[in-house]
Amino acid sequence: MGMRSGTTFKKRQKEIARMEKQRDKIAKRLERKVQRATGGPIDDMGEPVGDLSEPQDDVDVEADVDRQPDA
Repeated sequence: MGMRSGTTFKKRQKEIARMEKQRDKIAKRLERKVQRATGGPIDDMGEPVGDLSEPQDDVDVEADVDRQPDA
């Protein structure tokens, strides 16, 4: 009769693993849904990554103006 408790334990572990996998899938699905709604990936704080509404320091606008093609 000692074998029954072992199989029950294994079955319970499989059920827990299955439920965790389902929760992970749901979380990923919701994350993708939020990404589509915001228009891009989000970071850990829930804010969009690479937000273009803020000025970027590495872009030099004046340099682009000086480089007009010769006509």
